[in-house]
Amino acid sequence: MNVPVWLWFVTIGGLAAIILADLFLVDHKPHEVTIKEATRWVLFYIGLAVLFGLAVWLLAGGTYAGEFFAGYITEYSLSVDNLFVFVIIMSSFAVPAIHQHRVLLVGIVIALIMRGLFIAVGAVAINALSWVFYLFAAFLIYTAVNMVRQGIGEEEEWDEPRVVRMVRRVLPVTEEYHGSKTTVVLDGKRWVTPMLIVMIAIGLTDLLFALDSIPAIFGLTQEPYLVFTANAFALMGLRQLYFLLGGLLKKLIYLSYGLAVILAFIGVKLVLHALHENELPFINGGEPVPVPEVGIGLSLSVIVGVLAVTTVVSLVAVKRNPALAK
Repeated sequence: MNVPVWLWFVTIGGLAAIILADLFLVDHKPHEVTIKEATRWVLFYIGLAVLFGLAVWLLAGGTYAGEFFAGYITEYSLSVDNLFVFVIIMSSFAVPAIHQHRVLLVGIVIALIMRGLFIAVGAVAINALSWVFYLFAAFLIYTAVNMVRQGIGEEEEWDEPRVVRMVRRVLPVTEEYHGSKTTVVLDGKRWVTPMLIVMIAIGLTDLLFALDSIPAIFGLTQEPYLVFTANAFALMGLRQLYFLLGGLLKKLIYLSYGLAVILAFIGVKLVLHALHENELPFINGGEPVPVPEVGIGLSLSVIVGVLAVTTVVSLVAVKRNPALAK
């Protein structure tokens, strides 16, 4: 897929314009986001992603469009798991409801910038070293196993990132919030407010989640442009999903199992791709191994199917036994 530089600038500029418009609306009238409002925004961002995917289909073909949709759905579904931790962070920092939207927006912008750097490094690595796919595959399968363990009964925990702790030690932080301000002057001295700290915490925490989501999407497409845009659309719609899902998160009791299956599936797909591109001398004498590869059509079907089954089974189980959602 040949993506000219100007298209990168247009895409990033368009995404930036949408984020700035969203930020203006938030700052113009801070308020607690309602379910109705969150629903409209979620549908808006999903609609944007669908329109973008259709544009890819028209301009680059169905294969690349399928890769985008598979990557977008995977990133969005993995992001839902992030929301559990976001809820914990918001609660830990006691973020006022009217400012939670701004916190998520700025935090996710930070995450998107850092993910962009992560994607650039990953793209260079896989182009130069085909054996990186083996590492990605091993990490995804390892993550899948951990997700299953988490689903069995381990509590969701969040530890404050080390960078956040460093900021607390280096900069004076106020005890209370001062509206939506990230810094404030008190008695002639500049202080950092908890608003800035929680924004940094959200951004860095999402980057930690990217350690499994980025290798996962590289297992579906090796096109940096599609990897970046799929991540961007998923993150942009994530904060609205936070307000929309609310208590529904607790009802998705089997989500970890579903995500584990998806990551394990992509891990196996990466192994097959790595074998097909093999250059390691101790495997088949450094020659490619003639193994079948998993097409994007099958990948998309598996991802959508697993998510659908996981959601339905979770909701049915909770309906029969509401105590499971506690």
